[in-house]
Amino acid sequence: MKAKRKLCVGCGKEQFIWKSEGRYKYCKACWLTKVPTKPIKRTPLKPSQKPMRHKSSKMTALDTVYSKLRVNYLEQYPLCCASLPKCTKNSTDIHHKKGRDKYHNDPTTWLSVCRTCHDWIETHPTEAIELGLSIKRN
Repeated sequence: MKAKRKLCVGCGKEQFIWKSEGRYKYCKACWLTKVPTKPIKRTPLKPSQKPMRHKSSKMTALDTVYSKLRVNYLEQYPLCCASLPKCTKNSTDIHHKKGRDKYHNDPTTWLSVCRTCHDWIETHPTEAIELGLSIKRN
């Protein structure tokens, strides 16, 4: 889907919109340099409308199962399996080696890691694959 240019309230030019507040739309330059001066008028929901859910009911059910599995997995593997430099040794996170999509609740693709190691694995994906901390997803 190609982005459309719209009229920026800050500079009055047709730009790619960066942020919008209600009906006021701003390009990136105006949003970062100017504070929106017009008050935002939010219309309340009609009695027949419900607020939008943050997660689908299917994902909520998957996350309920994941929470229980995660606690058991971290009890079973309390130490960080990555042991990279600056490792804190106690595992607090679950790294999904093959990604979360269909392997979200599959403990065979999980790795028990500390927050420091997890951040490193996520920011250095090619090195993590070489070290065996992640698996190629395609």
